[in-house]
Amino acid sequence: MKERRKNLLKFAQKIDCDTLIAFEPENLFYMTGFWGEAIGMLEKGGKTTIIAPELEVGRVKEESEDCDVITAERGMGLISSLTNKIKKKSVCTDCQNYSVMTSLKKTVPKIISSTEPFYDSRIIKDESEINILKKASKIIDEMYELCNKKMKVGQKESELQTILMSYAMGQKMFDTGYKSTLNPLIIAGGSNGALPHAQVTDRKFKKGDLVVVDLTLRYKGYVSDATRTFAIGKISPKEKQVYEIVKESQKLGLESVKPNVTCKDVDSACRKYIEEQRYGKYFIHSTGHGIGLEVHELPTISYRSDTKLKKNMAITVEPGIYIPNKFGVRIEDSLIVKDKPIILHKFTKDLITI
Repeated sequence: MKERRKNLLKFAQKIDCDTLIAFEPENLFYMTGFWGEAIGMLEKGGKTTIIAPELEVGRVKEESEDCDVITAERGMGLISSLTNKIKKKSVCTDCQNYSVMTSLKKTVPKIISSTEPFYDSRIIKDESEINILKKASKIIDEMYELCNKKMKVGQKESELQTILMSYAMGQKMFDTGYKSTLNPLIIAGGSNGALPHAQVTDRKFKKGDLVVVDLTLRYKGYVSDATRTFAIGKISPKEKQVYEIVKESQKLGLESVKPNVTCKDVDSACRKYIEEQRYGKYFIHSTGHGIGLEVHELPTISYRSDTKLKKNMAITVEPGIYIPNKFGVRIEDSLIVKDKPIILHKFTKDLITI
């Protein structure tokens, strides 16, 4: 935690700030070890304070590391207590709330809203974070083994989701709370698989279906993310061909991951092969993204990104091909950037026929 706080302050100083204020739960957790309703304050020298409503103070004291604790009323009571502590400081905050920032600026003239110090610090994972991601990925692998055993003709997507989430929760792994979906998982059979972010439905699996299963779940705060595509019985030659193209594309992408390689070069390694096979127009998203305390964080593995990969970044590589109204294929792994990258998922069986 001391090293994290040191890095946070280093990045804050780059934008001429000596104090960091965390409102977002991910940044609060990274700074303090506590995830909940509170405000975190990190000052020059490393002193860390949490301002929390009384209903959270018990957990704050149990879960935070080396933090002073101030109790305040919820809402503006928290803001008032914060203001009294930072009036004369040069402050950076991740607060995106317009009314709160307007209130703070009235009494704290040297305050800016920026997530840069938080994301710049979080983008490189320490050993404890990597170990948590490894454990999370192992649980996801176990869930794919469960798919292999439990998926069957006539089963609803929603029924498989129930089986998988029951297992996940038994392993202390939970929904990410990702705002852009109503479901914890993506389980998309047949034509639903042509939608990269398909919602889970009551559609039943049929013989000849390809089924895209994307498992993105949180363990001890951290998110691991993987996708496998299953086959229900015999599939068509075209479906088999597309699967093999995506598989090779992902292999090329994984092999390209090294420190100092740009994100757009990883994207190109996947995308160029798919384009050469004349399916380029069906690869409709970026090749991957960073993972950590959020589902999608920096770096972005996209043709637009000149960011260079660095040792101990955690990213995904996930090419896909989506044939509208017919089927889709995606294969995704989370990995840690090293001279030889660590692929976190070991469930690597070829196209599985249920």
